[in-house]
Amino acid sequence: MSTPAPRPFSTGDIRAALGVGWRVFRRIPGPSVTFAAVFALIGLALLAAVDASGVSPLILPLAGGFMLVGPAVLAGFFALFRLDARGDPVQATGALAGFTSAPAGLWLIAAVCAFLFVIWITDAGVFYSFMVGGEHLPIELPWLIRLHQRVVVFELWAGVMGSALALIIFAISAFSVPLLFERRADPVGAVNASVRAVFGSPFAALLWGLLLAAATIAAILLLPLLVVVLPVLAYASFALYQRVFPTND
Repeated sequence: MSTPAPRPFSTGDIRAALGVGWRVFRRIPGPSVTFAAVFALIGLALLAAVDASGVSPLILPLAGGFMLVGPAVLAGFFALFRLDARGDPVQATGALAGFTSAPAGLWLIAAVCAFLFVIWITDAGVFYSFMVGGEHLPIELPWLIRLHQRVVVFELWAGVMGSALALIIFAISAFSVPLLFERRADPVGAVNASVRAVFGSPFAALLWGLLLAAATIAAILLLPLLVVVLPVLAYASFALYQRVFPTND
């Protein structure tokens, strides 16, 4: 299977993709919010568990870790995007069809992302035990966590570690997931094409990655936002992919 070559992309392409993402969301808000609400509820359960355990400084590493497993949920939103583009009726169940019809290669990428997430959260837990210790620190609104010196140092170290893993995941999954979803490449070719696309436009790719990370973390910390931010960014990701890997080559 021949793998399509990526085209360079710019900040203008990112702005255009975000515009597409917002317009798609506005056309199909019900299915988008319904599907995203599943992940918002999971996030709420995690926040409640963190609060009950008194380890609130782990909220930021958990939120950042969503960027590692995020590619695994995109197939559902991509399916909704395609239904809308074809003018077909769009229901939340269409997202489930995106998962059931996803090729094995996409699940392989999802498994890699999940494995790296486990590594990340395990390492974050080890750092937490050494840097913060066993002090009971429940969530404290409006700042969520008590920002004393040990917590700040922990968050900085966790951010450095998480950034390295997030960069790896972003490079291999940013475009490989939609390429696999549309069956335009095998897993090795899709990952290779994604890495070439990211490093072929490093400034725009870095900006896109930072935007995804900041928006997603902020939405998880303010969970009602997640049901809007997650689908908009997912649709924008697919729109950007269509610009970088157009089908009319």
